Amino acid sequence: MLKVKLSQVSPNPLQLNIECIPGELHALVGPSGSGKTTALRTIAGLSNAQTGKIECDGNIWFEASDIGGITTALSPAQRSCGFLFQQYALFPHLSALENVCIPLYNSVPSLEERKALAQQWLDRMGIGELAKRMPNQLSGGQQQRVALARALARSPKILLLDEPFSAIDAPTRQSLYKTLAQLRKDLNIPILLVTHDLREADLLADRITVIDQGVGLQTAPPKILFERPRNSRVAELVGINNKFEGVFTAGKLRWNGCQRVFDVVDKGKIPPNTPVAWVIPADGLSLSATQSATSIEVMVEQISAIGQIAVIQLRTIEGNHMVTWEASAAEVKRLSLEANKMCHLEIDGGKIHIMPLRPINDPRLFSN
Repeated sequence: MLKVKLSQVSPNPLQLNIECIPGELHALVGPSGSGKTTALRTIAGLSNAQTGKIECDGNIWFEASDIGGITTALSPAQRSCGFLFQQYALFPHLSALENVCIPLYNSVPSLEERKALAQQWLDRMGIGELAKRMPNQLSGGQQQRVALARALARSPKILLLDEPFSAIDAPTRQSLYKTLAQLRKDLNIPILLVTHDLREADLLADRITVIDQGVGLQTAPPKILFERPRNSRVAELVGINNKFEGVFTAGKLRWNGCQRVFDVVDKGKIPPNTPVAWVIPADGLSLSATQSATSIEVMVEQISAIGQIAVIQLRTIEGNHMVTWEASAAEVKRLSLEANKMCHLEIDGGKIHIMPLRPINDPRLFSN
């Protein structure tokens, strides 16, 4: 297991507390400059935090405190990390096979054994026949596979991936997703993936940590993260469309600008008459042509068709709120939806998730 608890104020702020078990893929997501790559470099030993602890497989790789300073700081070579950089970092004057041999020099004395192991990893990546090619003779996806073979050649205890799929085309990316999925089963080591692509994180990760300005704001499985973000900043960073504000008192949520009041389940931690942010998942919304006692009158602002799915922008008559609703083409046809048409929106209060309005960087990293 990998355990990371880091704290740093300057020059690059970093407050991170994560765990990753063998076989798990844990994604770090956040805007550019949020500290994702800094976190990986610190785990790998390419830089050190001011205070904190990094432990892998029961061994302490790094430890420091305000009082004692740095007491343990293993070198990158001692940490047994496989690190796949965004730009692959292949040596241009070495063949694919020779690149994969590099991390084996200290552990495998025999040249022939190094070559044999390197060839096995290239075979495993599906590019064994390209062993003699130079990096400039390989496609982006092939270079990626060589770099991944090199990262894994010395059987590391963790694998760190820094936006490894950002520079390759979609078909190649899908193929590498499958390769990574198979490796997860075979290797059974913690894997940390840095990505700016939320869809990629949702597809690949068991858990996701959202980082903003160096601070880990929330760690959760993808479904929980997208449906129950910890605060409004997390909701913004993960791209939740239907995020609103209101006032919450004892199980009742009043939508700002509206008379509408929803019955909402809460853990009892929010004081009465507290301003909150709230979100509603797609399955908590429905649309009807007829009015009901609980419906909200809305007008269709815009319909954008994406294949068989339509994204409909609705504007509430009371409060002037924009609500995004997705439906099949058949549903759009059934409701005869078109721009400027009036219809009635139902919101399931039981699926509303309320959150405190906290600052961007919430120091209470993982409080419930």
